[in-house]
Amino acid sequence: MSDLERTISKIIEKASQGFRVILLNGQRQVGKSTLLKNMSKKSNRTYVSLDNMKFRQLAKTDPELFLQQNPPPVIIDEVQYATELFPYIKIYVDQNRDAKGAFWLTGSQKYRLMEGVKESLAGRIAILDLMGLSYCEKIKKPFSSKTFLPSYEKAKSITKKLTIQQVYKHIWEGQLPEPVVDKNIGREQYYASYIQSYIEKDVKDFYNIEKSIQFFNFVSVVAAQTGKLLNYSSLARDVGIDVKTAQTWMGILERSGLVYLLRPYSPNITNRIIKTPKMYFLDTGLCSYLTRWTTAESLMNGAMDGAIFETYVVAEILKSYLHNGKEPIMYFYRDNNQSEIDIILQENGTLYPIEIKKTANPQTSEYKHFSQINKLNKKVGLGAIICLQSERIALSRDVVSIPVWEI
Repeated sequence: MSDLERTISKIIEKASQGFRVILLNGQRQVGKSTLLKNMSKKSNRTYVSLDNMKFRQLAKTDPELFLQQNPPPVIIDEVQYATELFPYIKIYVDQNRDAKGAFWLTGSQKYRLMEGVKESLAGRIAILDLMGLSYCEKIKKPFSSKTFLPSYEKAKSITKKLTIQQVYKHIWEGQLPEPVVDKNIGREQYYASYIQSYIEKDVKDFYNIEKSIQFFNFVSVVAAQTGKLLNYSSLARDVGIDVKTAQTWMGILERSGLVYLLRPYSPNITNRIIKTPKMYFLDTGLCSYLTRWTTAESLMNGAMDGAIFETYVVAEILKSYLHNGKEPIMYFYRDNNQSEIDIILQENGTLYPIEIKKTANPQTSEYKHFSQINKLNKKVGLGAIICLQSERIALSRDVVSIPVWEI
């Protein structure tokens, strides 16, 4: 993975000039530790992983001694295993106010970590999120993408057009760095090991869940429901658990970065917007594995083709923001009249409607609901159809089609 640059590396470098602590969040195996270790090759920054039980035990029982043995500048990997370190990190950075970038931390349990951060490191820490590889990172143009907004301007840095087969091969391949880079890794074996490691280390260690097989079944059912409205009753029924357990387990998936819940746009001026979020299983390779699509071609022609294409686009838009150190303000729209818009991006008070379509020839009917947001009393910007059309083309004065590889 050493030859892959990540867009967020420039953000980490800049943040380290202003903050004494950097926390890089992300699901297991998205490349957090590899990225930070690569960035540290020209410095004396040491590396220690709390996956190592010896280091973890010391960090939990004697955090002061742990920091004496691993002094800054230091990378502490998987810091969620020993949040006892946070008060001692606070003491160090308060005593060494010029020690910019002293601590680089990684974690794979974002919301659990936030409790310790708020108590001990508020104002001293920059919190960043890393997802799987973006398309730009996979083709080794990591710094070409900016935060995505609909635009008529073509992406100058991405010149290669993709066929639908190439798009679905990329979707099926997934975005976790290791199987992308090392083509000798058996795909089935990798994902089987990944999900086992996730359940054993990230789930059982933190949440004392003993029903490993049932939790695996839950993850698989969730993967099959990607791109749909979240229905806890349906999930609970399919897995054989109660609704409260389904809600708890969904929270675990969201906290560990496997799932993203897209909230509905609901301004106070209307009561017609539904409240249920849409659920996206973020890594499309893992999603394809769990739902038993064994080839890119079968995925492209199968029952999940539209849902997984939409999932991929949502994840790419998220990456364009998070990997540039920004938080997207993103919703979907659906009202009681069944008017739907896949995504509404909000920036500087302006709403940008976006539809996601597996088509190379978008029609006017596919963005007919964009007019619905005019009644929300907000400024409306350029709309977009993200699709498989070979060129970025103006469909009207207010709507542009954008090839999926130009996100």
